[in-house]
Amino acid sequence: MALTPIRRLVTGVDAQGRSEVLWDGPPPGDHESEVPNKGHIDFWVWRETPLPLTVSDDPATWDDEFPGPAGGGHLRVVNWLARASDPSEIPPPTPMHAPEAHGARSWYRGGGNNFDRTPMHKTQSVDYGILLSGERTLVLDDCELEMVPGDIVVQVGAWHRWDSARIGCLMAFDMIGADFVDGPAGTAQGNDPVLQPKLDQQLPPGVKPQRRIVTIDHKPGKSSLVVDGPSPDVRVDPARPGFALQRMWVVDSAPAKIVYETLHLPHVLEPPANGSVLNVLTVPPDAAWQGQVGAAEVAAWFEGIGCPNASTFSPQSPHPYMQRTPTVDFCFVLEGQLVLVLDTEEVAVKAGEVVVQRGTNHAWSNRSDEPAVVAIASHDAR
Repeated sequence: MALTPIRRLVTGVDAQGRSEVLWDGPPPGDHESEVPNKGHIDFWVWRETPLPLTVSDDPATWDDEFPGPAGGGHLRVVNWLARASDPSEIPPPTPMHAPEAHGARSWYRGGGNNFDRTPMHKTQSVDYGILLSGERTLVLDDCELEMVPGDIVVQVGAWHRWDSARIGCLMAFDMIGADFVDGPAGTAQGNDPVLQPKLDQQLPPGVKPQRRIVTIDHKPGKSSLVVDGPSPDVRVDPARPGFALQRMWVVDSAPAKIVYETLHLPHVLEPPANGSVLNVLTVPPDAAWQGQVGAAEVAAWFEGIGCPNASTFSPQSPHPYMQRTPTVDFCFVLEGQLVLVLDTEEVAVKAGEVVVQRGTNHAWSNRSDEPAVVAIASHDAR
């Protein structure tokens, strides 16, 4: 049975350098399992960092490996919707055992059945995991966490397994090659303090706190929960009531570092050189601010997030907040509906759909009556 199709829009530029949609539809990189309704779909693969802004063919069709090319990474969506009408049909989990290498940069410890639960495993990567639909249980060595749609986990090279026994799920993984300075153990380096929200932190009306889960191995073979709570780094735009940017994680090197925290790094819209940044935007209806925003308000917003040159505002712009950055952005619409505004066209996108933005001029417009939420993983590109 085919995997659940997910719409993917990929942007590019036309002969005049104007932004446009290059591809629109389910990506071609399906990888089905022998178990019905189980497998993954590759959305993007990169073999070098910074990522290339231009490609001659669709990277979703490139030969891939787990957990992605060593010099880059991959974006894939896991379909884990396996069902059994008779519980006796579910294979028992394999016994736990000492870590065994599976390929060059992944290790397994057993405990799974590859039906409704994965084996305990770890990869030499930093992963942004975003639950798109369904439910999933994240199992660590020191706890278990229930995840619901919209929850985000940053796996910093940690041992873990996934349990999808109840209703299954669709889950996106942006997997970034990491540096294990202590070999296969891949334990935490440094002692960066974990940031917590201020006691008086308040969000604008209509903005939900974004759950941020971070995991790591404190010592060899033992994964631990670092933090599970709202992002402590929230930026608002006074000119757009109900708008918020909640930062989840930053990678500032290639390969990525195995560290406890990264939100102490400077807050800028663009990622550091050779790095990435994961943000979650709540976009209010345009009607809340339309006609009240001009050049000064837009400039203040981009100045405040450290990227004054990202704005491409002009009186003729199709949207005041048009912007362009030298990044490849993986955008996951988590709630509501948005319109992706480009130079040459506008495209409606809704919850569950994915946009790959490749350094193109764009803006997000909300023409509905409710807030929309989009998670954006921006990667340095050239």
